[in-house]
Amino acid sequence: MNRCAANVRGLYPITPDEADTARLLARVAPLLDAGIAWLQYRNKAADAGLRREQATVLQALCASANVPLIVNDDFALAHAVGAAGVHLGEDDGDIAAARQALGPDAIIGASCYDDIGRAHRAVAAGASYVAFGAFFPTTTKTTTRHADPRLLAEAAALGVPRVAIGGITPANAAPLVQAGADLLAVVAGVFAAADPLSAVAAYHACFDSNRPLDCPT
Repeated sequence: MNRCAANVRGLYPITPDEADTARLLARVAPLLDAGIAWLQYRNKAADAGLRREQATVLQALCASANVPLIVNDDFALAHAVGAAGVHLGEDDGDIAAARQALGPDAIIGASCYDDIGRAHRAVAAGASYVAFGAFFPTTTKTTTRHADPRLLAEAAALGVPRVAIGGITPANAAPLVQAGADLLAVVAGVFAAADPLSAVAAYHACFDSNRPLDCPT
């Protein structure tokens, strides 16, 4: 397993569709000092030029904070800006091709939705981690697939970090951690929060114990 992915645990924020690069940096910078595990750059509304601009400046910011930056969907962009890795959905390119392009040390994630078979195939192809979801209703992305927390326990046999995504809040996250989630991937839970740093702290508290009652609500 990639050394950057081994034993990772914690919060994995995903950036919102933000057109203003300066504002995006201002929103991300405080999170990097708050102990997040990784950051994923995702902007479905941006054109290729803006994505390149934003990924470049985010990579520099993340590197200075020693936080790995993962680029959503586009392993060519991840390679171009020197990001730590890429996250691929089922229509976003071949995992083996991404591994060949990015090298053995890259972090390569795979969306596995509600499909443990896809997770097995992704790891066999070279994925560093697998992501399941949506676990709860979400307005960030339209999805018809809904994952059961038991998938997280089942995926332990894969030997790679397991990411939970989809409508996760500090109030509902603890059972997912208890089920085996190593990382909680969130967009609105942090970036739409009234106080993003307090939200980060609340998510972190969900990892302090496997008991749901120990998670702030």
